[in-house]
Amino acid sequence: MRWIIRLVALVVVLALVAVGSLLFLPGDRIARIAADQITRMTGRAVTLEGDTRISFYPVLGVSTGAITIANASWAGETPMFRADSLKVGVEPQALWGGDIRITGLEAVAPEITLHRAADGRVNWELGVENVAPSGQASTDGATSAPAESRRLALTLDRALITNATLTYIDDGAGRTTRQSGVDFDLRWPDYEGTAEFSLVLRPAGQPVTIAGHLDRVAHFIDGGVSDIAVTVNTRGGEIAFAGRAGSAPEAAGRFSTDIADIKGFLGTLGLSGIELPAGIGPGIAAAADLTYTRDTRLALRDMAVELGGNAVTGGADLALAGDKPRLNLQLNADALDFSSKPGQGGASGDTATAAASSAGWSTDPIDASALAWLDAEVALVANSIDLGDLTLGKTRTLATLTRSRLVFDIRELRAYKGLITGQFVVNNRSGLSVGGDLAATDIDLQTLLTETMEVTRLSGTADGTLKFLGVGNTMQTIMSSLSGEGSLKTGRGVISGIDLDRLMRSGDATGGTTVFDSASATFRMEDGNLFNDDLTMILPLARASGAGRIGLGARDIDYVFTPRLLDGGSGNGLAIPVKIRGPWANPRITPDLEAAIDLNFNEEKKEIERKARREVEREVEKQLGITRQEGQSLEDAAKDALEKELERGILKLVD
Repeated sequence: MRWIIRLVALVVVLALVAVGSLLFLPGDRIARIAADQITRMTGRAVTLEGDTRISFYPVLGVSTGAITIANASWAGETPMFRADSLKVGVEPQALWGGDIRITGLEAVAPEITLHRAADGRVNWELGVENVAPSGQASTDGATSAPAESRRLALTLDRALITNATLTYIDDGAGRTTRQSGVDFDLRWPDYEGTAEFSLVLRPAGQPVTIAGHLDRVAHFIDGGVSDIAVTVNTRGGEIAFAGRAGSAPEAAGRFSTDIADIKGFLGTLGLSGIELPAGIGPGIAAAADLTYTRDTRLALRDMAVELGGNAVTGGADLALAGDKPRLNLQLNADALDFSSKPGQGGASGDTATAAASSAGWSTDPIDASALAWLDAEVALVANSIDLGDLTLGKTRTLATLTRSRLVFDIRELRAYKGLITGQFVVNNRSGLSVGGDLAATDIDLQTLLTETMEVTRLSGTADGTLKFLGVGNTMQTIMSSLSGEGSLKTGRGVISGIDLDRLMRSGDATGGTTVFDSASATFRMEDGNLFNDDLTMILPLARASGAGRIGLGARDIDYVFTPRLLDGGSGNGLAIPVKIRGPWANPRITPDLEAAIDLNFNEEKKEIERKARREVEREVEKQLGITRQEGQSLEDAAKDALEKELERGILKLVD
């Protein structure tokens, strides 16, 4: 708003000089005098081209051809202001001093360039608000002494700018923004009173209207604080602010937004193609007490947001100074629902699960560049969070984002009917990685394994620990690179799909259930595979052990589970290993009979082998006529017999 007032003031001074000379000079001389005086007052070269035409009736005023106002010396060669033509109307008393009442101001197709240097300098600081109404230097003989400076008092019935091109260059942010087709309408009938304005931008072709009023304009221009109301309207909704503001800049008041179509609203701002996460949208309504200070700090208090049916309250502080913004945010909610809803895109629950099962982990690239946008500390407290395929209970977490590293400090997370605490980290400082150090108590195994690994056969409650690290820019690469370690300990539970008692008594491995009293295991992860070799499970009439591999990246399993009947408490009863192999969604469970024979009949096999060997040896002795000495092997006895036969044969030849 301040730069608009300054540009209007500059143009008004130009009009005053031109109109003040119209009774005495021709148009071309008026143009030259006006340009020279504005240049002297502002330090900016002003160029007027074409004819300068003067009108007396029905409006006293002047119209020019093309007009150019040079930029600041540090801001480059592009003019700060250029227009095809300029028309200014004034009341006649402006010719004899006093306040200037502008009855009309119109600029056609102006090109306005606003420039902010990296050190904070701006090119629209022109200094015209403190020149004397005449714009003349002192004539008392001191050639270098300026006239006594007084506020430039003026009023403006209406200023109209059509089809403008606005360019904003921010050297500090390294960003240039251009807007074409800009329209501006300003009504300011009382210098000390209220100005009403309407600005139309078209960043994506659709109009975005910024309208409102500013009270006590003169006080605002002098650096004071004034009441203000602003509304931004476009396709999809509106944003409004009502309160007080100063040109420092600074503001305080009530901010509100009511957007029925978030995607449509963003599209009109040139942000089309943004896909909202599942469960977000389609609209948003928000309100907060807003404070913006001259040191570029934004504070939101008494904040209430309703987004996609989710209601959130809290407060926020945003510091915009420095290398990047710094956000501190506190959010409180009852129930949050981020599950997919009809019309929001994405696959429904069953379809998405089926697709994930057949296709494996997603290979779509994960863009984590947003972690570099700002540093932040966000605290969230919610009674429940529905993520579609996972429902969380009471949640208390603090997320800290520092230099592209996001750490979730999980103070309380009720999930899978249990409690999870610890840390979860997303790091994008030198490539994307995820890791964590978590502890869980009273977790429902069936819910956990079904939702994370699609394994539905095991149920019970468990306590566990998990430390992990995964690296990559897709889910597939992250899961295939997982490393770490953990432990698991359960109470009473059930294995569905197999009756171990029936298996061990009859060899039947089809159907049924197995109830166990407790289980424990530790594991390690390497290159996306989980390895375990110490599973211990206690059953009412048996004890079981397990060892094998679970492919976290390949989503498969190769595991051997070995139950053993308790024989009078000796633990040496019948044992039948069970192989579990195949994809998570449908593994094959089969008894390993060969291994079962080795485990259960090893001594019997050895005795049978010994008996068979003795029978073979006796038959060989009989056929060869060999008599073994005590402790002599069959091979040695055969060798001795052969040597004796050779000796007898040689002796016969000699005789």
